[in-house]
Amino acid sequence: MKFISTRNKNIVVSGAQAIAYGISEDGGLFVPAEFPVLRDDDFIKLEEMDYPERAAYVLNKYLDEFSFSELKDMCQKAYSSFDEEGPAPVSKIDDSLYLLELWHGPTCAFKDLALQLLPYLLVESKKKIGLSEETLILVATSGDTGKAALEGFKDVEGTKIMVFYPADGVSNMQRLQMVTQKGGNVKVIGIKGNFDDAQSAVKKVFTDESVIELLKNSGITMSSANSINFGRLAPQIAYYVSSYVDLVSSGEIKKGDKINFVVPTGNFGNILAAYYAFKMGIPINKLIVASNSNKILSDFFNTGEYDIKRQFYKTISPSMDILISSNLERFIFEIVGRDDEKVRELYLNLKENGVFKLDKKLLDESIFLAGWADEEETKEAIASYFDLYDYALDTHTAVAASVHTDYATETGDNTPCVIVSTASPYKFPLDVYNAINGTDKKMDAFKAVNLLEMTIALDAPENIKNLKEQKVIHGDIIEPADIKKKVLEFANVQR
Repeated sequence: MKFISTRNKNIVVSGAQAIAYGISEDGGLFVPAEFPVLRDDDFIKLEEMDYPERAAYVLNKYLDEFSFSELKDMCQKAYSSFDEEGPAPVSKIDDSLYLLELWHGPTCAFKDLALQLLPYLLVESKKKIGLSEETLILVATSGDTGKAALEGFKDVEGTKIMVFYPADGVSNMQRLQMVTQKGGNVKVIGIKGNFDDAQSAVKKVFTDESVIELLKNSGITMSSANSINFGRLAPQIAYYVSSYVDLVSSGEIKKGDKINFVVPTGNFGNILAAYYAFKMGIPINKLIVASNSNKILSDFFNTGEYDIKRQFYKTISPSMDILISSNLERFIFEIVGRDDEKVRELYLNLKENGVFKLDKKLLDESIFLAGWADEEETKEAIASYFDLYDYALDTHTAVAASVHTDYATETGDNTPCVIVSTASPYKFPLDVYNAINGTDKKMDAFKAVNLLEMTIALDAPENIKNLKEQKVIHGDIIEPADIKKKVLEFANVQR
């Protein structure tokens, strides 16, 4: 399988190169040259597999320079740290309504499904292409990617990792998970600004010729653990395939029956993985984009206009507080007929004018729909799910639950629906506790954890409880413009 750039189809690389490089030299994102299709015999095999085997099977369709045995070994190692529920269990909530729980990993968020595996993929990819240089991983995070990447790459030989997070734009629990991170090859830095500021600055570093040359002269190459890296995106495709197989094998649906997915998303990576699963043959009726008050994606799918010149909101679902959704580029590449010139034109307009417009008909012909939930609607979803189902949603999954309720009410669609649950409620304990109890208490996160544990039928993870005793190691807070300087300092490169 070959991979091409969304901005220049003449740039062609292998899967291992796409993972090792992270982003194309032209600033585009690597996408598969074609989509593999799952046949009936593939589904028969998948039904008999456990989750690591299923993930390896799906990955092998894209990364065919790796053997299934190699990928299976990597997946088994990566997912061995997940709790007894497994990496991606499907929980039935009501008739034809399910939750895909993606928070049973070591950092209690869906990013673990990819970021526990990516270090193995990266190390082996470097071997495949004969790349002996040290790899510097740069990550911009809106909350969950940072800790998951740090946990995955800590002390991995031949790598260093830097994570940049908005200092005032993550939950207290998310911040503590990052700033207490141990490891001899890790660095965490807060930035004054929002996630988009961090992401834009990191992308500039990736394509800065002077930085590339300085690092190259020191035997260092850059890569990414954000979902701009196909190695981060590919493992996410697997859990959509697996959830469909689970529903069929459990008798909840018949083989070939269509399902809906509702996905809380900000950077568009999680729902793009669902779209790739659809392209592979998973029978999806609708993919429903769920946005919070930063509803740029919802507006785009409803109008065709993508306009980042708008008010930015800090919300109780901070991992979705994003206005520049990187992975949207991969989707646009597909719906404009893989026209790389058109993609370049659109993203040049976005860079220069802060906006681009796409023919709404192209969006109407896709399987996507979109909705959004404000803060009160998000809280109401948490309260109602706990009241109706005795189930505690985190503040991001609650956005999706609210959007699903609106969609089902407005359309009467009774297609079996899977809401993608992206984080443990204990990552946002104060907001979840207040929503369930209808209060507005102010307290530290750990007291909120204790009170929430007394309220819901789910034990708090030890890795959350133990954060209180951990020492803060990373205290730097900088301006976005200083990211380049900090990267070179961490890499120990002299200008």
